[in-house]
Order: sequence, then structure tokens, then C-alpha cells
Amino acid sequence: MAAKSEILIVGGGVAGLALATRLGKTLGRRGEARITLIDKSFSHVWKPMLHCFAAGTVQNENNRISFMSQASQYNFDFWPGEVISIDRQNRKAVLGPFQSAEGSAVLEGRTVHYDALVLAIGSCANDFGTPGVAEHCLFIDNLVEANGFYDKFRMELLKAYSQNSELDIAIVGGGATGTQLAAELHKALDLVRLYSFDSKPPTLKITLLEAGPRILPAFPEQVSEAAKKQLEHIHVDVRTSAMVSGADETGFTLKDGTHVPATLRVWAAGVKAPEVTQKFGGLSLNRSGQIIVQPNLRSVDDERIFAMGDCSFIRDEPLPPTAQVARQQAHHLARHLPALIRNGTELPSCVFRNKGAIVALGDYNGWGTLPGGTVFGGGFLKGLSARLGHLMLYRQHQVELYGLYRGLLSCFADWLDTKVRPSIRLD
Repeated sequence: MAAKSEILIVGGGVAGLALATRLGKTLGRRGEARITLIDKSFSHVWKPMLHCFAAGTVQNENNRISFMSQASQYNFDFWPGEVISIDRQNRKAVLGPFQSAEGSAVLEGRTVHYDALVLAIGSCANDFGTPGVAEHCLFIDNLVEANGFYDKFRMELLKAYSQNSELDIAIVGGGATGTQLAAELHKALDLVRLYSFDSKPPTLKITLLEAGPRILPAFPEQVSEAAKKQLEHIHVDVRTSAMVSGADETGFTLKDGTHVPATLRVWAAGVKAPEVTQKFGGLSLNRSGQIIVQPNLRSVDDERIFAMGDCSFIRDEPLPPTAQVARQQAHHLARHLPALIRNGTELPSCVFRNKGAIVALGDYNGWGTLPGGTVFGGGFLKGLSARLGHLMLYRQHQVELYGLYRGLLSCFADWLDTKVRPSIRLD
């Protein structure tokens, strides 16, 4: 590769931004390579927190990291846009036109040259072609969608207040996103009571639909059972073995013919890569559209292209699409890409070290699992230990991107903000 190599990172999620920041501290600061980050938005949010944005229990302003600010601080470039195709022969990524929120053209289509291309575009929910889902359901795969859901939730809640009626919400998908969203929406209603103009809040009816035999299938069975009991305790109707066969403007139809009415319909089931991967120069994909890579995260088709996080699929040893996996893969590339850039040293395999998992159901309960399935939390102050662990994962993410000093200042600023702002978004 050339002495001044061009490293292009597509996607500013957990993996993409961590990699850009770390490479900026090494190759970028020393002028050994130009690192460019491309993303459709101007700011980064921690994806495991999207259900909180959707429920309005977390403020947008405090939990976004500006790509431009991060780039100027850590010696990499940022450009807004979406890569719509890849010219592998000429090593160019093609960006589509960039438009404002009003739809007016801001930037024309562009091409960006690369010597090494890292794809980290994440994933989205998979509707499996279920009739009516695309037309009648809401998704929370990114901040725009999460905010869009909250706007609709707030308006329907206001309507229910004025009419003293019930608000029906149905969520498809009993994984971490669906279960945490169900709990967070109940937490939101509890918080709204503190600021409401009516002494009698409306009834919130939430139905959680899971096609499998239990919710939270990635966790041990005892966690699934405990989480189900907790959700039922706060009046969430949890239905397992409930396969959805269709959706319309009134709700969901199950495979057995049952109709589940819902004013708001959320699809949080399945995982697939964004469809744009099909336009990435003929790279090999699996059935979910994920880019097939070798254990060292290099594409099986192109030695200059790497993929990590949810959009990648390790051919020999598949890993779950989690933030923990994405973070470790970003650290692996940040550690070994400099040697590849400097002297062509081959990258070793990326070895994933499972550190367990945590799920938190609002302020109601939480559980964590250590490697091997040992469960902690759920007993001490209603799972306070697990819920604090979930919060600490986010704080760790902030410190990694900001640095220790700015990360701690961010934590302190968030604490101060709780003393000034309402505990839920009201506007």
C-alpha cells in the first residue's frame, strides 16, 4: 500500500466510530494514513439505548456524539452520506446525493478512493417478507426511527388522555430490544404521571409477541422465565409461540388466525444487514445479507475490504450481532491495521472473548449472565446490580470515545441535567 494510505470506514456505530477514533490516535496523528468516516447522520448514539429514545426516557441531546467534533479531536475526517455501491476494481466507494431534512439537494453524488475499506453499517430488523409489516409497522433500528416512534407514542398518549381511553401497543420480537422497549414504555407512562394534567392516566396495554417458545432466547432459561414474570407483573401481555402472519392498520394477525389489535405496531424481530450490501461489488453474502469474512475480518472476496459488527458474518465461526462483538472486532482492527499499512503484515484471526450479557427492564429489574451461563442480578434491590452494570457498559463506551477526563465530565453533566430537566421528554 502507498505510504499515505486512504482508510475508509463506512458506518459510525459502536464499531465504526471506535475504529476511527483509535486509528486517528495512531495512524492519523502521525500522518501515516488518512482515515475517513462516512455515515448517513451527523451524530452517533449507542444502539443498545435506542429503546430508551423510543420511549422518551432518555434525552437526545445528552447522549449523542457529534461525528464532526470527534473527527476534529482525534485526527480523522468525517463526511455525511450513504455508500450506495462499491467499485472494487478501481477501489472507489460511490456515495449517493446527500439531502437536507426538507429533501433539498445539499451534496451531489461523490466517489471516495480507498486503499483499505472497512464496512461497519450495522443491521436492521428482518420482517421476513411478512405481508403488511413494511407498510403498517414502526421500526427502531436507528435514532431517526426511534424519535419517529416517540412522536407517534406521545400523540397517541395525548389522545388517550383526552378521551380517557386505552392505548394498545403491540411489539413483535421477544429479544432484548422488544422486551426492553415494553418495560421502558411502562416506565415512560409512570414518569408522565408526574407531569400530567389529569389525575387519572390512561391504561397502557402492551402485547409482546414472540414466535419462539420463550423470550430472551440468547439468555439462560431462568432469565427468560424471570423476565416474563416481571413483564407480566407490570401488565405486559407476553405471548410466546405466537407467529405473526400479517399486519394491517388495526393490528397483527397470528398464524393461528388470532387478531391482536394495536394502535401502534412495532417490529423488533429478526436481524439482517441493510439491503445495500447487495450493491457492494458482488461481495459474498449470507442469507441475511451479511458480508462473509474470514476470521481476521477480511472479506473472502477482496483483500482490501474488511467488515465488522452486525453486517459481517465469519464463515468459520459465526458470532451473535451484539455491541460486545462489534466493539472487540473494532479493537482488533485498530490493533493490527497499522502493521498492515506500514509493512503489509497479515492480520491474525480475531478471537472473541465472551464477557457475558446484561438485560435491564427499565427500573423494574435486570439480569446479567457471566460466561458459562452463571446468572447474577435479579435479587439485590430488584436487580440493581445488573441495571447498574448495564449503565456502566454505556459509561465505558463514552469514556472510550471521549477519553477518561471528558468521559467523566460527560457523566457529571448528565447527572446535573437530571436536576434541571424533566425525567422524560415532554416536547
